[in-house]
Amino acid sequence: MPLQEAGQCVTGPVQGIILLACPACSAAGLSGTRAPFLSGDSLSLLLPGCSPKGFPKLKNDTFLRAARGEETEYTPVWCMRQAGRYLPEFRETRAAQDFFATCRSPKVCCELTLQPLRRFPLDAAIIFSDILVVPQALGMDVVMAPGKGPTFPEPLKEVEDLLKLRQKVDVTAELGYVFQAITLTRHSLEGKVPLIGFSGAPWTLMSYMIEGGGSTTMAKAKSWLYRHPDASHRLLRLLADVITDYLVGQVAAGAQALQLFESHAGHLGPEQFQDFALPYIRDIARDVKSKLKAEALPLVPMIVFAKDAHYALGDLACAGYEVVGLDWTIRPQEARAQVGKDITLQGNLDPCALYSPKEKIGELVKKMLEGFGTQRYIANLGHGLYPDMSPEHVGAFVEAVHAHSRHVNKHS
Repeated sequence: MPLQEAGQCVTGPVQGIILLACPACSAAGLSGTRAPFLSGDSLSLLLPGCSPKGFPKLKNDTFLRAARGEETEYTPVWCMRQAGRYLPEFRETRAAQDFFATCRSPKVCCELTLQPLRRFPLDAAIIFSDILVVPQALGMDVVMAPGKGPTFPEPLKEVEDLLKLRQKVDVTAELGYVFQAITLTRHSLEGKVPLIGFSGAPWTLMSYMIEGGGSTTMAKAKSWLYRHPDASHRLLRLLADVITDYLVGQVAAGAQALQLFESHAGHLGPEQFQDFALPYIRDIARDVKSKLKAEALPLVPMIVFAKDAHYALGDLACAGYEVVGLDWTIRPQEARAQVGKDITLQGNLDPCALYSPKEKIGELVKKMLEGFGTQRYIANLGHGLYPDMSPEHVGAFVEAVHAHSRHVNKHS
């Protein structure tokens, strides 16, 4: 098969081998390696300046149809942290490798992203990465401390520390490894399901950058909102601008949907959320869509997940996102009443429900589907999968969503 010119992607039937010839791919550890394809009948050649062209045709668009509010044959399902430590193959792949070194390896990120798709009939993949790559792009050091989680050796303590951050970020230079992972994974999926890209939202990233890691109170970060509101807004604006470019870059690389994680929304009251979170969430949706249009890129569906922000569901429904994600602490009927009929909902089974026997998981899924209905709905958990969960129970959850929603649709 003849190669196309540099800067193009090509696919063809050559025994599931992947060849990558450009210096960037070689530096990423990808050159001449075998790709973790779902099936071994494609050749992807990623050459310099690789752009989202020549991707395999999408075979299952159920997730995207639901996100856009179109009718679906069944309810699509995926899980936050579906590529995670609950899978033995994930633990084997990541053994003895630094977490952020893993994030910087497109080859390994691709493999980890595909692993749950080999086990379960999920309706979407989400690229393996981490929300804290954005603070790293701003110049902050982040390490994954064993038994402690993500840690910033030098967190932001004073307003003057904002001067240490990069004020202009070239996302291609700083986060190009994520874009490479997305392009590689999009080809390697062979059109089986859509690929979701993501980022943390400004307030959530700000809280990590000030707290220096996780926190039960977010007292240091929240104190900035009260003591240094102007500086807080400067930081949030900087983050929003970088996140916007980062998400646009993910679509340019091949992402077919985007999720914004405002994981720490629950630490804010309604007034603080209105002042320090919601405006930036809105701006990101508006600016991403504007730039996608200006660059003639696909206007992909966008999802916002603001954990524990029940008080803001109505506002989030008007923030420019096609999908609003829910945690497990709100009833589906209440959420639907707040967001209206023109927004797709996503969620919201309690992750701990997967510790139940498989039969109970099926009952809980049936009840969840009765609450949400099978249309304008994407099934998910109310948060991510936990490391000690059984893969078999995750599979039972996925199968139950498909089976019950098909039954409801058939008899409605």
